[in-house]
Amino acid sequence: MSRKQQLLKRHRRNKRIGLLIALMLLIAIGVLVAWWLPLVLAVLGWIAHEAWFADHLFYSPQDDYQYSFPPYTPQPKIHLDGERLRLDEGVMLVDDATLILALRVKSTWLGRFIDPVVELLGGDNPDRQTFERGVNGLRYLNLSGQANVLSQGELRLRGRFCRLLGEPVLWAFEQPDYRRQRVMVIAPHADDAELAAYGLYSQADEAWIVTLTAGEIEAEHYQQMGLNTVEAARLKGRLRAWDSIAVPRWAGVPEAHCVQLGYFCLQLAAMQAAPATPVGSREADLGDTRLFRQLNPFALPGDVDGAPTWNNLLADLRELLLRARPQVIVLPHPSLDPHPDHICAQAAVLEALSGLEWQPTTVLGYANHLHDNDRWPMGDAGHGIALPPTFDSTTPMQPCCLRMPLARQRDKAMALGMMHDLQPPMPFKRRLRRLIQWLLASRVPPVYGENEFFRKAVRQHELFWVLKHGETSVRQK
Repeated sequence: MSRKQQLLKRHRRNKRIGLLIALMLLIAIGVLVAWWLPLVLAVLGWIAHEAWFADHLFYSPQDDYQYSFPPYTPQPKIHLDGERLRLDEGVMLVDDATLILALRVKSTWLGRFIDPVVELLGGDNPDRQTFERGVNGLRYLNLSGQANVLSQGELRLRGRFCRLLGEPVLWAFEQPDYRRQRVMVIAPHADDAELAAYGLYSQADEAWIVTLTAGEIEAEHYQQMGLNTVEAARLKGRLRAWDSIAVPRWAGVPEAHCVQLGYFCLQLAAMQAAPATPVGSREADLGDTRLFRQLNPFALPGDVDGAPTWNNLLADLRELLLRARPQVIVLPHPSLDPHPDHICAQAAVLEALSGLEWQPTTVLGYANHLHDNDRWPMGDAGHGIALPPTFDSTTPMQPCCLRMPLARQRDKAMALGMMHDLQPPMPFKRRLRRLIQWLLASRVPPVYGENEFFRKAVRQHELFWVLKHGETSVRQK
């Protein structure tokens, strides 16, 4: 069982215990006070739960985030005077550096009911970065894109429903402009490349998008059209295969650089466990990947027999790596992103690279999911991305941030809107929860679409992690 599953299991157990205690209290109130009072209290309690307690947050908001960064990372001296951030005299910052500021954030009493926000004010790129309700600990703000206004001494930090405490610490990470290199984005499913790296690949001198699975399962939306489980799964897989090839064209990626490998969703771990054994689809009644590979611009080793095996996946990846010769590979982060297909996608690429004659200069990691905070990145669409929660400082981590101007954010939102898996309307319960949170907790729904990824992914930043650069090795957990 994965850590994510363990956390969910514990959360659901605790919720069942809480509901049982609440039910016993309501029965006692009904017997001792008035029969109708438990009904009123139950409705009010449910509304309060949906507004303020429905988030999947598997740690205390009072826990300090624990990061360590590579040794010798520049740490320009900085001070917080009131609201103004002030660098020591003579300190110069590179304009496109990734700037991370650590400081303590403590919510006010209102910050237990409305998301605490730190506003970045004073320049042409104002920003808002959001933290957990009830936060009281060390957090890491993302000041990327604010170098000029910070150097001029004009950047101000203002807490809304929170206070900023202690002496801040600044790290400045300088990286090459990866947009000027050949980039290959590894997407476990159609839409992962867009969610994580649309801004990067849409600006790269040369970009390749490689999608590993058809993402055919959980096709209930298509069953509502009268299709049975198998028909719905096959239709969904064909649509997402089309998306993986067609949507990158919106960003200018040539069709010849978009490849769908057609392996089956949530089956990569089983393939990895028995590399020569075919592992068919859970729902599409298929044991041949070629149905979902028909749009590829060229043949791959796995097309010979269509067998969904780990060995075929490795052969396909090696062929693509040698054909594209990417300088930068972008793939799921090995420890931040808990989705089983994402973990296996990263492992497959590393195994394919082992002993290969071509090696990338840089490997960047991304996280479209987290173990312990389903709402991250917190806050609204169009805001910045603060660093995610992490509580293991034993492994140094190196963030790399790409700024996303508003026009590119909109293009990214349109790319996500073309993805069929993000188009179905939310269930009624989620719509009602979103309305309650809008009215009571000031959470604004995303303007680009209903799906939660329109809020999470359309931001002022795209955040990556440098897993390999030069002689630095990819670290796995």
